Amino acid sequence: MSNRATRQSAPSGKKETERSDKPGFAARKAAADILGNVVHKKRPLDGELDASSGHSGFRSLPGNDRALVRAIVGTSLRRRGEISEILDRLLDRQIPEKTGRVVDILHVAIAQMLFLDIPDRASVSLAVDHAGLDRRARPYKGLVNGVLRRLGRERSDLVSDLDPERLNTPDWLWQSWTEGYGEETARAIASAHRNEAALDLSVKSDAAGWAEKLDGKVVVGGSVRLNRKGAVDALEGYEAGAWWVQDAAASLPARLLGNVQGLSVADLCAAPGGKTAQLAAAGAAVTAVDISKGRLKRLEENMRRLNLNVQTVVSDLREFTPAAPFDAVLLDAPCSATGTIRRHPDVAWIKKPCDIEKLSEIQRELLDRVLDWVKPGGLIVYCTCSLEKAEGELQADAFKARNPGKVDLVPVAAQEIGGLQHLITEEGYLRCLPEHAADADGEIRGMDGFFAARFRRS
Repeated sequence: MSNRATRQSAPSGKKETERSDKPGFAARKAAADILGNVVHKKRPLDGELDASSGHSGFRSLPGNDRALVRAIVGTSLRRRGEISEILDRLLDRQIPEKTGRVVDILHVAIAQMLFLDIPDRASVSLAVDHAGLDRRARPYKGLVNGVLRRLGRERSDLVSDLDPERLNTPDWLWQSWTEGYGEETARAIASAHRNEAALDLSVKSDAAGWAEKLDGKVVVGGSVRLNRKGAVDALEGYEAGAWWVQDAAASLPARLLGNVQGLSVADLCAAPGGKTAQLAAAGAAVTAVDISKGRLKRLEENMRRLNLNVQTVVSDLREFTPAAPFDAVLLDAPCSATGTIRRHPDVAWIKKPCDIEKLSEIQRELLDRVLDWVKPGGLIVYCTCSLEKAEGELQADAFKARNPGKVDLVPVAAQEIGGLQHLITEEGYLRCLPEHAADADGEIRGMDGFFAARFRRS
């Protein structure tokens, strides 16, 4: 089947369809479209790549081309700063904003030429075709060709003095990380973000056995990190509900509640359900609350596959009131998700400082609200998948200060998290960074950025 691209001739308005039969053209076109939607329209990448409701061009592709689109777009976002700097060096003047499609086409081509194992000839040829078949980009077809061919000739000189960590990190995030952790750690975080996240699984039991079966290794918290990639639903144990996908760092907050056998536990902002599954598999009576009906429906589907029984409630936590206090509460609060940039590279380019301010207010409100939802002596674990201290350490500090005599901090102990002392702050909080070692030997590195604080209601 041939790939198609549609254009309009300028003055007459007459529609004309041109066709590109080159293999891979449709994938490159979809990649440029999706990149533009993410960067310019701030659409989440996961939504664009959804197999049932995402970008129409992506959904129409066969499986191998979908994988190619994921690789191209992911690389274009992870290396966006470097690519932009290279383009600045190649161009005499900025391309007008109204022809942003040209920039997207160039970013997709440069990502392939410099960072993916794709021949220059194919990358250049398909980019030029794309520009020629797009109404807005057509006047710049010659520029696209010239820029990319020059890159092919001069790549060594153009990339020799780049600073990838700094360039690929938006200014406001770089400032936040250098102020919060120091420049050396900020660079380590940014370096980790250039690599796609590994696939981690949480298992119901026998982590070592599943690691052997699935060619993986046991990491922090008893998670299994796979050494291979592929369709998750094709792996052994999926249909049987023996495990679920969950980053190793994301599995730690639920473990801080200790033995939950027979306890009533609220999992707040529960979707997609990894922590819900952990608590239910450990024997807790779980009430999973989330504001999104759709996300909670997917949680329920996951629980059925795992053969776990939980109660679900669709509600905004600011309007929800439990019928009775819980033995324990896990609040995975809405946050900027900057700790997940390894697996969601769009976050770095979609989020803004004002998002942190708004989300911090919501976190503060929810923390104060759930304090009365737990029985005296019960535990509250507050967590976020954010690297910003405003959503982590500072939020927990302020919660303690607002509630003297009402809550006590329960410091995290190394033995609770596989002996990884480096994940515990001086205050006793849990703080995971993307470059941290995920095993006791320090041989396996990388995890989501996560924060957790544990309190006991006095």
